[in-house]
Amino acid sequence: MILYEYPFNERIRTYLRLEHLFLRLGELVPRDAPVDHHFALTTIFEVMDVAARADLKGEVMKDLERQRQTLESYRGNPAIAEHVLDKAIRRLEACFAALDKQPGKAGQELTENEWLMSVRSRSSIPGGTCEFDLPAYYAWQHKDAYTRRADIERWTTTLAPTADAIHVLLQMLRDSGSPQKVMATGGQLQQNLPQGRGFQLLRMRIDPRLDLVPEISCNRLLVSLRLMRVTPEGRMTPSIDDIPFEMTLCA
Repeated sequence: MILYEYPFNERIRTYLRLEHLFLRLGELVPRDAPVDHHFALTTIFEVMDVAARADLKGEVMKDLERQRQTLESYRGNPAIAEHVLDKAIRRLEACFAALDKQPGKAGQELTENEWLMSVRSRSSIPGGTCEFDLPAYYAWQHKDAYTRRADIERWTTTLAPTADAIHVLLQMLRDSGSPQKVMATGGQLQQNLPQGRGFQLLRMRIDPRLDLVPEISCNRLLVSLRLMRVTPEGRMTPSIDDIPFEMTLCA
């Protein structure tokens, strides 16, 4: 099954983008090839760009505290295992404390590294990191994989508190929803949302053998979804078939 996720607001959109970048970074760093470590560096720069929003750190900390308070309200509930609840709350508190200790925005310490910033300024230029543009960077790429990996892991340390916090928040958000089997009649679905529920994320699972791509639009009142088929010429055409899939709304 292919899983698609669609955010209801800009905050969750930013969280998903950062998660995507952190997952990519986790794939690239363990590899040995210089080209993989080049793209690991450009991914770090992308994280810094996304995290440059002045209010991101504050929003993440507010969400962590909001989740902690929600979990605390479950104390004394006989349906809740206290040891599991304590573990989840401790994890939230650890993420909050790590972010609170971090000075400034995610990756701000890296901006003081002139060598890294020279690579960052050239990486946005097509072909801008050639050996004649950045000989010091070219020399670094010729170091052994262990040395390059150690450097990257050291540089990513400053991003770890943000990565951990976003992972925890998105995991809790995803766990808040219950999957439902639905049908896109004639390739389309429109569903009114119950009032008083602040949905933040839509998750959709669809069989890849159907060879369909969803176009999703959401707001606090309505979910609208249309399934499209990609033609051999690369055009998107609407499906007119009745298509079953799984949908989860997370609040």
